[in-house]
Amino acid sequence: MAGLQLGTAPARWTLLATVLASAMAFLDATAVNVALPTIGRELDASLSGLQWTVTGYTLALAALVLLGGALGDRFGRRRVFVVGVVWFAAASLLCGLAPSTGLLVAARALQGVGGALLVPGSLAIIQSSFAAADRARAIGLWSGLGGIAGLGGPFLAGFLVDTVSWRWVFLLNVPLAVAVVLVSARHVPESRDAAHHGRFDVAGAALAALALGGTTYALIDAGRGPGTWVALAAGLAGAVGFVLRERSAPDPMLPLGVFADRQFTGANLTTLAVYGALGGFSFFLVLQLQTVLGYDALAAGAASVPSILLISLLSSRAGALATRIGPRIPMTVGPLVASSGVLLLSFVDDGSRWATGVLPGTVLFGLGMALTVAPLTATVLGAAPDHLAGVASGVNNAVARAAQLLAVAALPLLVGLGGDDYARPDTFTDGYALAMQLCAGLIATGGLVSLVTIRDDVLEPDPT
Repeated sequence: MAGLQLGTAPARWTLLATVLASAMAFLDATAVNVALPTIGRELDASLSGLQWTVTGYTLALAALVLLGGALGDRFGRRRVFVVGVVWFAAASLLCGLAPSTGLLVAARALQGVGGALLVPGSLAIIQSSFAAADRARAIGLWSGLGGIAGLGGPFLAGFLVDTVSWRWVFLLNVPLAVAVVLVSARHVPESRDAAHHGRFDVAGAALAALALGGTTYALIDAGRGPGTWVALAAGLAGAVGFVLRERSAPDPMLPLGVFADRQFTGANLTTLAVYGALGGFSFFLVLQLQTVLGYDALAAGAASVPSILLISLLSSRAGALATRIGPRIPMTVGPLVASSGVLLLSFVDDGSRWATGVLPGTVLFGLGMALTVAPLTATVLGAAPDHLAGVASGVNNAVARAAQLLAVAALPLLVGLGGDDYARPDTFTDGYALAMQLCAGLIATGGLVSLVTIRDDVLEPDPT
């Protein structure tokens, strides 16, 4: 089968469905940060409550995204993708109606389950449906258009928070989901890995959830009682158990053999560093702009517009560049440029102006991420066999979400913030500066990992 060709109607419909669905997940992952101060005031939440509002979603997503990719490979990527879209929409409705922080966190966790089904499915559909020569560009378009949602989410959320209610950040997903289901039913091709049977690794998924959940709880609630140590021990036990389970399971959720490929492992280590920093950066910047600089939600969200424009305009070109010259240079230079932008943003304080204090850092960050994301994603998928497209996508998404989850959980602890510090400008700004410097170092590490692990031939078509 030759696969879909860019520029044709089937390719455009498939991209539309996958981009819209991913946009829902990416939008909620970033837009919620802008709404956090308002949610905190209306629901009387502490900093740990706001952390759980973010991490409840990423915890479920990171723990189950591997399972979501494997389910798509076995039962049909389009089928599982559509189930995820419907689930995500229903959970979004619950988020929008939540009357308390506890119920909001629970609904966010349910959102993460839906995201674990739709996110790897969207990327695996592109990898398995498009012709080999067009995959990197298609992934670039998916990354760029999805990036509009991910980085444009704060702007849209700010508008909704200031003009209507933070609840519409979630309720907006319902009509988007209806559109995705209609387009998918008519235009998206079905695909699966015929070698896989119907069983799936429930024990592996449970151990992954235990590892991430226990570690996250220990980081967020550190020092508040013996429960911290119990959670940490459970998290470590879950991590060890997960590795042992995946090594011995007859049909594992995560075939550990995929990490024998140095390209695949290197790209996922880069993902761990870059997306961990992105999670911390997104969480801290919007709080700094609102708490310390006095921005309203719309103005804080608008600060991301330069990054949105750069990523949306350049991601497809970065994917094409990686196909032409190889991904090693873009995946090395991109994180270093993004790191310099985050480092500049670490100096933003109550005397900073937007044009001289915020804009330069966001421009550099956007340039760096535009250069990084599409080549990174294409490398992860290119290093894995086509029949494991869902697994490869699931692994990479799990790594990205776990990195964001742990960064949001750990950074406030590392920089000495807790309680209601997010609402106290003098206290918050010192922690913010250190957190952003740590994020800058983490992104730069991702670039160095790419330099020593990635080859330029990973995206070349297989001659067989």
